[in-house]
Amino acid sequence: MTDDLTLHAHLVGRQGSRADLNTPVLVLDVDALDRNIGAMASLAASHGVGLRPHAKTHKSVDIARRQLAAGAAGVCCAKIGEAEVLAEGGVTGILITSPVAAPRAVERLAVLAGKAEGLMAVIDHPAVAARIDAALGTRLDVIIDIDPGIARTGVASPEAAVALAEAVAKLPNLHYRGVQFYCGRQQHIEAYADRRAAIEERTGYLQTVIAALTDAGHSPEIVTGSGTGTHRIDLDLGVFTELQAGSYVFMDKQYLDCDLTGDGAVPFEISLGVDARVVSANHSGLVTIDAGYKSLSTDGGVAVVRRGAPETAFFAFMGDEHAALIAPGIGDELVPGDPVTLTVPHCDPTVNLYDHYHVVEGETLVAIWPVSARGRAR
Repeated sequence: MTDDLTLHAHLVGRQGSRADLNTPVLVLDVDALDRNIGAMASLAASHGVGLRPHAKTHKSVDIARRQLAAGAAGVCCAKIGEAEVLAEGGVTGILITSPVAAPRAVERLAVLAGKAEGLMAVIDHPAVAARIDAALGTRLDVIIDIDPGIARTGVASPEAAVALAEAVAKLPNLHYRGVQFYCGRQQHIEAYADRRAAIEERTGYLQTVIAALTDAGHSPEIVTGSGTGTHRIDLDLGVFTELQAGSYVFMDKQYLDCDLTGDGAVPFEISLGVDARVVSANHSGLVTIDAGYKSLSTDGGVAVVRRGAPETAFFAFMGDEHAALIAPGIGDELVPGDPVTLTVPHCDPTVNLYDHYHVVEGETLVAIWPVSARGRAR
């Protein structure tokens, strides 16, 4: 049995060693990563807004530490399992953004609350709030999750938000801090004007919830949400006190297809890719590479070529292990063994397919970082 460390540890620090990586492999340009982290941190700070980036994107203790060092107030985690791993790695200020409701998960949350500095969790139902309160041996800060209109999680009305805040006020171990409002459906609207119009409408609804809570004596200290797709718009509207953007650290095809700024500028660099190789080139208009369904997420369209082959080449999945790159004459230009770098369709689930990041500076492998919370979906 081999793993990334067995295959590649000897390449760390060797000049040009990226070329010797076994493929397919998840590759991270650390310089671009750090520039992205710094750019978002500076932007949020310039607006007087906090940053609590979503770690479901990277699932990495190493990357979370870099975000905290750049000024983030903490990170978000989608599930209790992610939070446990990151807290064990010394990451502080974790907000669990999905309701923790299952009895065993509530028990784990109570344990984590006793040792994770700055832990917060969202709630959206009085019965679950009472269940969490009963399990706790210490105080836990909670955020009321507000449904942005997709009926996934969150209270469904201003009145429900007030009722939940009042229920929490009667529980000895829970401390209400604010609200969460994440408009996931709007993040990938490609046209800036359409995305802004959608967010302005939803922000108007959020303001009615905040007003209802304030009138009832529960003014939220924290208003958390937003994402990479809407961060500029949300900063401009000025309602959020902190941003949960996550994918900006990597950038993927879904976000590259969006006009994030309104002027066509791309404010963040592509730092993440999958390196693959041509394994067959027996047809003039097609070559086969060694990255298929097991190497790339399928929910965000298809990957695109970044280097090593014509950028206009069409990517088509050919099964678990393979994909085709299709372009006139591509099989005459490339031969088996040639490297190709792909920009991933959707970074979050693609990262979850790998055990490690292969961290590069230029063409040199400089580190191998674990995808610390890979598979921690519960």
